[in-house]
Amino acid sequence: MKIQKSAEDYLETILILKKRMGQVRSIDIVNETGYSKPSISIAMKRLRENGYIYMDENGYITLADSGLEIAKQMYERHQLLTEFLITLGVSETKALTDACKIEHDISEESYQCIKKHLNSL
Repeated sequence: MKIQKSAEDYLETILILKKRMGQVRSIDIVNETGYSKPSISIAMKRLRENGYIYMDENGYITLADSGLEIAKQMYERHQLLTEFLITLGVSETKALTDACKIEHDISEESYQCIKKHLNSL
């Protein structure tokens, strides 16, 4: 099932925050992304309704298996594309920003070729 780029970003952000902080609440996503509380609340509701996340009675967010799969894929792509851009001479700051844009739109074929190329270095 194809989901929106913004949903992929939210799932990736949840994964990153979970690794960094152990537990994630909506306010952590607000602080990380800079988006408003209402926007994050709506996004989390949609992710929950579509089975990508769980939220307990204390507001802690856990990725469901389907959400975790997408989050891991986006995170891996982001890291690899960032590394690739840096090896081309792009500054780290710009590489991080551009990788976030590219990770959603790059074809699987192109991504796998970049991955293969980086692994051969």
